[in-house]
Amino acid sequence: MKFSGAKGEIKLITLDPGHFHASLVQKFMYDQVDPTVHVYAPEGPDVQSYLSTVEGFNARAENPTAWKEVVYTGPDFMEKMLEEKAGNVVVLSGNNRKKADYILASIEAGLNVLADKPMVIQPEEFPRLVEAFEKAAANGVMLYDIMTERYEISTILQKEFSQIPAVFGQLQQGSEAEPAVTKESVHHFSKEVAGKPLIRPAWFFDVAQQGEGMVDVSTHLVDLIQWECFPEQIIDYQKDIQILSVSRWATELTPAMFGKVTGLKEYPEYLHKDLKNDSLLSVFANGEINYTLKGIHAKTSVIWNFEAPAGAKDTHYSMMRGSKANLVIRQGAEQNYQPALYVEPLAGTDLAVFEKELSSAVQQLNLKYAGLSYVVSENGFEIVIPDNFKVGHEAHFAQVTEKFLKYLAEGKLPDWEVPNMIAKYYTTTQAFKQSIP
Repeated sequence: MKFSGAKGEIKLITLDPGHFHASLVQKFMYDQVDPTVHVYAPEGPDVQSYLSTVEGFNARAENPTAWKEVVYTGPDFMEKMLEEKAGNVVVLSGNNRKKADYILASIEAGLNVLADKPMVIQPEEFPRLVEAFEKAAANGVMLYDIMTERYEISTILQKEFSQIPAVFGQLQQGSEAEPAVTKESVHHFSKEVAGKPLIRPAWFFDVAQQGEGMVDVSTHLVDLIQWECFPEQIIDYQKDIQILSVSRWATELTPAMFGKVTGLKEYPEYLHKDLKNDSLLSVFANGEINYTLKGIHAKTSVIWNFEAPAGAKDTHYSMMRGSKANLVIRQGAEQNYQPALYVEPLAGTDLAVFEKELSSAVQQLNLKYAGLSYVVSENGFEIVIPDNFKVGHEAHFAQVTEKFLKYLAEGKLPDWEVPNMIAKYYTTTQAFKQSIP
């Protein structure tokens, strides 16, 4: 089907929603998207949680949505979806063990797919993802994953400053001990989403279904490294990527912790394999990848804690090492747990000269990001970002969806997107393969 961007021409199908990200795609309305959404899922708490969240968006006082959910639940939900083809874009966010099958079946049926990360979690699934992209091209449809972190303003500006040689210089090659680019993400099992305590499905804590840390959240980190270090450049996964070393470790949950985030009094049988002393649940959600990308040393780290300290949230740390300055994102207590971008000139730099170059760069960027400024910080300068650019993680889902709708209307993805999605999942799945004894 050819799209033009006309009102209501996109008709969504939500397939087996098991993660709250499925509902966040519908936190806002879009002119191109028909308000009727067809949902196909097995009966159970996963689909009910999704429907409840969308109902909350419809009922909110400020900027309410007007989604109409047409729901089919039953063991043959997948066959029913493929038979009816009630829409033209399938939204996937749920159990990751099933996602490769869902993607391939949807693509083969001639449906576009907007998938939450990760699209694959096992090394043996990677060839099937490559096949899905090949069939998408043959069938004239698009497969795209939801990379929300590209829309976080401090990350956007880190990328922007890295492209200004007078301030950043050139990206360094780095080493395994001191990577040129480092990204670390800290998450929490217990948190609030859309103003309510998040209830997670029990399968979320089974890495055979959700995926380990280095194939789940690491998807975002690997994507950002590619996107920032080699913008709009095609990455060849067979030539440009070398996994150097990996590590994995578990977060342990007590029965009380597990009950708080799932609402369950007992562990399901499929989690018994991960129990220690019959009570502590070991969740291998943490992982580190050291690798090279086009010769540049990079490191990703994903850490899952049970609960954040009072006032804290999920956090992100990032450093890009340049020949003139380092670009650092911090999000700790000193930053009030909000991401802040620092430009830190290397030792021996003439600060007066450097500040003139930084001032000129900030003025240049003000043409795109009005109100941007800077202040002196402990190790250099902090970029002061106006609040109107800080829209929050949940709003990023709408930004990704709008970008996908734009690509549908244009009839193509950028030339670099598909090979780089393939490269990203090669990195995560090969790192996971290497981590298993």
